[in-house]
Amino acid sequence: MNDRIPAATLNAAQALDEVSRAWDDDIVHRLEDYIRIPAKSPAFDADWAKNGFIDTALWDAATWVMAQKVDGLTLEIVRLEGRTPVLFFEVAACSGATAAAPEKVASQQTVLMYGHLDKQPEFTGWRSDLGPWTPKYEDGKLYGRGGADDGYAVYASIAAIQALKSQHLAHPRIVGLIETCEESGSYDLLPYIEALRPRLGEVALVICLDSGAGNYDQLWLTSSLRGMASGVLKVEILTEGVHSGDASGLVPSSFRIMRQVLDRLEDSATGRLLPSSFHCEVPADRLLQAKATAAILGDELYKRFPWAHYDCGGATAFALPTTTDPLQALLNRTWKPTLSVTGAEGLPDFKNAGNVLRPYTAFKLSLRLPPLIDAAVAVQQLKVLLEDNAPYQARVTFEGEGSATGWNAPSTAPWFEQALNTASQAYFGAPCGYIGQGGTIPLMSMLSKGFPNAQMMVCGVLGPKSNAHGPNEFLHVPYAKKLTAAVAQVIAQIP
Repeated sequence: MNDRIPAATLNAAQALDEVSRAWDDDIVHRLEDYIRIPAKSPAFDADWAKNGFIDTALWDAATWVMAQKVDGLTLEIVRLEGRTPVLFFEVAACSGATAAAPEKVASQQTVLMYGHLDKQPEFTGWRSDLGPWTPKYEDGKLYGRGGADDGYAVYASIAAIQALKSQHLAHPRIVGLIETCEESGSYDLLPYIEALRPRLGEVALVICLDSGAGNYDQLWLTSSLRGMASGVLKVEILTEGVHSGDASGLVPSSFRIMRQVLDRLEDSATGRLLPSSFHCEVPADRLLQAKATAAILGDELYKRFPWAHYDCGGATAFALPTTTDPLQALLNRTWKPTLSVTGAEGLPDFKNAGNVLRPYTAFKLSLRLPPLIDAAVAVQQLKVLLEDNAPYQARVTFEGEGSATGWNAPSTAPWFEQALNTASQAYFGAPCGYIGQGGTIPLMSMLSKGFPNAQMMVCGVLGPKSNAHGPNEFLHVPYAKKLTAAVAQVIAQIP
């Protein structure tokens, strides 16, 4: 991979001790401050620049990074006109205390560390003693919006680098890219990658701390990510609302037309998306990994969610998943396209819902796409499918709001697979697990295209019940400590 001396061995016990103290004494408190900042992504805060919350979160992180006085580190906040800012840091390559004087790390090789500081909106349903902007540290869990997704990334990255520096180990050049537009689809990111490309160098390893974990008992490597297409589907039948008693039965309900239109896309009985172009075959290696992961996680794959329940004759009945087969459950949330309605307009709340036949119904659609499906093409197909030949000649429009193609990890190099297992055994006492994720990280597809030879360490703290984007989001601090040390371990083992 480069021309430096063989890496020395990281002392795992020392690394975990130092990382744990950094988390306990400092990082948790910094993240509590971060959670208090309502730094909602631009898609959810049109006045983000005026409100200044994103700038505050970014500046706080930058100030903390510089205060760590990492040897060889430089940092700047980069701004392109009209775009959300990014934090960019660089740590010079180091040959380590034991390197012979003439030998040095080849500077053209780079490790890229990624994270983001923008957040999802508040959402409802938080526990009475919790809230999105009121951090609470309880039983090893730090509650609040954004701590796990993924404000911790920049802090964990620097702590991992410090663990290497503390043991005077050789490492290649390391750069960090922390964006503030990820929760809006990272539409600002590509221009920054292009602007910074000469400074990124030849990226050989990407470390992305914005993903999930199958459990909190081992290191998990993300093997794939679904893509995403979103937009607003609107059905208009009248120019204004009319008395339902006068018009119903003659004027078709915009909601019923909406149902008919959505029936073109989804089988409501099974949830299967109907267009074959939205599906792809699961690669053989991913299927083997999914089988192994299903055997590890079993029914926890579906039991982890907060199912609704009710009492029936003294027994408690819970809502059911689409499948209880572990393998199928895993494939459904990682390699199958699915539709979610994430918002609605044209529907008054109950207290204002009079006997009126409403003029329109609008849904915000979120379509998760298999990793190998081109999201931009899917959006075009979706528009044609939903708009053409509208029932009753109603005005049906679909306006796309964003798309991101998914990602399938490159083949794992032998050194990387060994490093992951070594790190997982050192800090968890179990081998590394491989799991696809149903979410989207637009950066990964961009980087895979730009750096096709790079290995991808995509991982994170979003394990069972961590509930990113929803109520009661938490960061599992004990897991985050071990993950931070594992990152240092992997960097130390780069050949």
